[in-house]
Amino acid sequence: MPFTTLISAAELRQHLNDPTFLIFDCRGDLSDPKAGAAAFASGHIAGAQYANLDMDLSDKTAGPNGEFRGRHPLPTAAQFIETLRRWGVQPDSQVVVYDAHGGMFASRLWWMLRWIGHAQVALLDGGLPAWLAEGGTITTTTVSRPHGSISLKPSLTPVVSVDEVVANLGSAKRLVIDARAADRFRGENETIDPVAGHIPGAKNRFFKDNLQASGLYKPAEQLRQEFQALIDSPEATIMQCGSGASACQNLLAMEIAGLSGAALYPGSWSEWSADPDRPVATGSER
Repeated sequence: MPFTTLISAAELRQHLNDPTFLIFDCRGDLSDPKAGAAAFASGHIAGAQYANLDMDLSDKTAGPNGEFRGRHPLPTAAQFIETLRRWGVQPDSQVVVYDAHGGMFASRLWWMLRWIGHAQVALLDGGLPAWLAEGGTITTTTVSRPHGSISLKPSLTPVVSVDEVVANLGSAKRLVIDARAADRFRGENETIDPVAGHIPGAKNRFFKDNLQASGLYKPAEQLRQEFQALIDSPEATIMQCGSGASACQNLLAMEIAGLSGAALYPGSWSEWSADPDRPVATGSER
């Protein structure tokens, strides 16, 4: 059976020499774009390749009318397919992604593979810390793979645009869940984006709320209960964060819980707050 949500460190060790398994190190630092690559160079899981949020998982070109699309806007599906082929991803590849930040960055690659229709992708539960705690080793040796042949398939996850989120302000048909830390959501602290606050009507679930104290994900039933207390249905939910990365960790948690169907707003707060005509709320709406 393919791994489609999580894989444990013990399970990954059993498959470390399996040629169908491709591993990606997604470590990063929003305040230091070079930190992830430096961490990868200093030591990574054997066979892993580095996936950079800014360079590989985003396309920062402006929109068709020159508009700002957020700090980490999505590339086109065709651009992403070419990146995956360059990394050697095949139609039958079992992809494993990891970071050391509670899935904040790795979940973006997990979600993007589902976005282009590839279901066989899992996040290393607990990330690199869990790998090392399990007795896994790291290396500085890098690898290259033969060019892959993965192709675009029907998407497994929906996306919404900023215009759809604006329209939702009036209809309120869908609930926006914001994955940022509570102080940023309330508008008490904002050091990255131009305005502090959140989209009116949104609720807050910090992405790290999905984790146990150990750094592993909470059990599926616990996640299900917590999300069902917050939302009416996955299909009526939009996930966002600062720039479309950590919101994917909430989406992964919902998938673990068996609650498929929520959409990602990729531009997230960075895109929303860049336009002064868009309304902003502060305080708690949790």
